Amino acid sequence: MSIIRPRLNDFHNIPITQEEVDFAIPFVDEDMPLYVDPFLLWKSPSMQDNSLHLLITNSFNHLGYLASIGKEDEALKMLIRISECDEVGLGNSKTKVGKRIGIKIAQNILNQFKSIPQLTKYGFVHFEEIQLLVDNFSKDRVSDVASNFIQSFLIDFTIEQSEKYGIPIEKVKLNNLYNSKTNKFDEEDTYLPVNPKSKTPILLTPKRWLRFIPWLNTDDYFNNYYIQNIHKEGEEFPDKVKLLNFNRQNYDIVKAYTAIKEKQFEHCKNDPLFNQIPITSAKRKISTINKLPTGKTENADRKYEDVICQLMVSLLYPHLDFAAEQSRTDSGVLIRDLIFYNNTSDPFLKDIYETYQCKQIVFELKNVKEISREHISQLNRYLNAQFGSFGVIVTRNAPPKKIYKNVVDLWSGQRKCILILDDSDIQLMTQVFISKQRNPIEVIKKKYIEFTRACPS
Repeated sequence: MSIIRPRLNDFHNIPITQEEVDFAIPFVDEDMPLYVDPFLLWKSPSMQDNSLHLLITNSFNHLGYLASIGKEDEALKMLIRISECDEVGLGNSKTKVGKRIGIKIAQNILNQFKSIPQLTKYGFVHFEEIQLLVDNFSKDRVSDVASNFIQSFLIDFTIEQSEKYGIPIEKVKLNNLYNSKTNKFDEEDTYLPVNPKSKTPILLTPKRWLRFIPWLNTDDYFNNYYIQNIHKEGEEFPDKVKLLNFNRQNYDIVKAYTAIKEKQFEHCKNDPLFNQIPITSAKRKISTINKLPTGKTENADRKYEDVICQLMVSLLYPHLDFAAEQSRTDSGVLIRDLIFYNNTSDPFLKDIYETYQCKQIVFELKNVKEISREHISQLNRYLNAQFGSFGVIVTRNAPPKKIYKNVVDLWSGQRKCILILDDSDIQLMTQVFISKQRNPIEVIKKKYIEFTRACPS
């Protein structure tokens, strides 16, 4: 059975949710758009994290030392080597394979140790500042460099988490393991999870280190420090190249920015992999739905789908992790779907998984006055293809008796279950979400129980 946007645990049928584990669950086919932020290790209350930050910083500064004693070629090779870390699966790659920096960028980085007196003498305290000094070295490179320097820790963490959750591991060879004692790269045979398609090793990353954008970054520096403190009114704003040149010539200003960000460290937090919408937003979305007409008048169908998408993803979290939103064409009709991973995190979801072979749950969205047999048939055809035998239609009004009978007959003949949620169900789910007394998934469970009672025994 194929899976939309499969994750490592889905491939191995391991029923865990992103909420309950301490690491970012990696995708099989693509990277996760998050990054290791070294600043989070620096500000962490954990002495272990602080030590790892020091290791990263000292290791990066060692490259400058090598260049200063005539070993620039060695430093360049190491810098290029650490600029990509495919094993962690973080970034924006759609192929799970990144590209290392070139010799010119590497030389530019090493030149900073020579041309900036403070770096020549003391090195970096936060090597992420390199983003403010060198073009084409941004968050993905910062994350990969940090990850490569602490691969030894990530191996231990990955093995520990794999044993805890039953993730299969197998013997692999790592060619990029940095030895902080010798400042060299070693090869090592170890045991790690592997990507089921490419068979390449996987390193799991603690969620507490991950952000969408590093705490120190070029946009924040320019918008919240340079413009407010350095830029003079009436002067032309510098482009990226001029700004980097200015920073290199005025490194004390970069250090002043970093000092401010250090003082604001309490505001630096890891980014959760998913944020539920606030209660006020949920209320507004229900109000929007209630005002929308059925059909396609003034793009009402699109507006309805947009609101339901945003609402359902939050209402069903953390019991169902959101997998993807997609559109498909069935007999010339464009259909909007929401797809969730079924992690069997609730007895009801486990029952659905076992009874209908449902690894993922598809929600089909229909802004129509009355659901029809064709709508049922559309979802029925889709379930045959890849989603097991369970699906949900979200629409405006309760189905007529003849349609409900059609759904029951479908169960009787093919053992397929299609639930139909209407506006009143979505409103009830939202009320439950707002009250925090129960879980919105229980509304769907209630609909399922009602459906099974209507089916012949």
